[in-house]
Amino acid sequence: MTLAALGMTPHPASRTPHPASRLPHPTSLVIQTSFLGDVVLTTPLIAELAHRGPVDVVITPAAAPLLANNPDVRTLYVYDKRGRDAGMRGLLRMARRIRGDDSHGSAYLAQGSLRSALIARLAGAAERVGFDTSAARALYTKRVPHRTDRHHAERLWRLAFPDEPAIEPCADALRPRLYPGEDDVAAVDALLQPFGGDAPLVVLAPGSVWGTKRWPYYPELAKTIAGRARLAVIGGSGDAELAAAIENAVGPRPIVNAVGALSLLASAELIRRAALLVTNDSSPQHLASAMGTPTITLFGPTVPAFGFGPLAPRSIALGHPALDCRPCHHHGPATCPLRHWRCMRELTVGDVVGAVEAILPLSA
Repeated sequence: MTLAALGMTPHPASRTPHPASRLPHPTSLVIQTSFLGDVVLTTPLIAELAHRGPVDVVITPAAAPLLANNPDVRTLYVYDKRGRDAGMRGLLRMARRIRGDDSHGSAYLAQGSLRSALIARLAGAAERVGFDTSAARALYTKRVPHRTDRHHAERLWRLAFPDEPAIEPCADALRPRLYPGEDDVAAVDALLQPFGGDAPLVVLAPGSVWGTKRWPYYPELAKTIAGRARLAVIGGSGDAELAAAIENAVGPRPIVNAVGALSLLASAELIRRAALLVTNDSSPQHLASAMGTPTITLFGPTVPAFGFGPLAPRSIALGHPALDCRPCHHHGPATCPLRHWRCMRELTVGDVVGAVEAILPLSA
């Protein structure tokens, strides 16, 4: 196996608007109703637009907590597209609400469905900007090239510059941004209080919505490094069995089991305090990108070249280097199409421990 550090450089903490940012203009509307990671990666676009004027965001109920406390967002429109706002009636209701609140000069379609484009048009956005590959591109007034050779955070940021395809981001532009609040900080304080000590904190994120993205050897990894680091496990309530397997492997050593116990922003706060995150190709790596925590991302059916690798400094993307069947799916199928699942089964504990020690030398 080989270790491939992504070619992204760390971004400084300061926020500097891009030189090409324009003078203030009417309120911008960003529509992002995709996965949690996509929402995190949309925050650089939101920050860029906030240099110009107010920014409102249409977002799903599950992802809305990620943008809590974000100073770049004026109004969050929570669009429950699979619940109370399902169907054309719900879409019209959402569009009327947006249109009644303010006049939006431009809408930025970070999620490229027909449904999102209809909301933008019916909400009265005269300019509708989206990718030239999107299903709803016929409804856009400006189309931005979808750069497959760039990270998705940059692809989304480029929506802010539809008339400047050659523009390049400045150092800080692509840094995702999350803002845990006082309650999130207090929740992590309470969780970690019984687990003091000087050993570095390593957070493990063994879950994923996509079955073939779940590396199967987290318990063995935890057992290997438990004596040299404090360990925490994060995830949703559906990851309880994965966390229990890790706890059983570690035995009597204490472990912070935060699965199902923390909000999204509190999980980000826990990751911020860690020396390292080990995760599948899933949303925790994007939380770490926002918090600047070095990350080892384990790629199986997907690859970093899709544009969704870690952005934090000193991060590593780790995957099987010699399988012609990779990548096999843009997200990761429920089961291996070839039934061997070698992309994850042959990514060994030794490979991952080597990556851990490359980032975080652990004393014996």
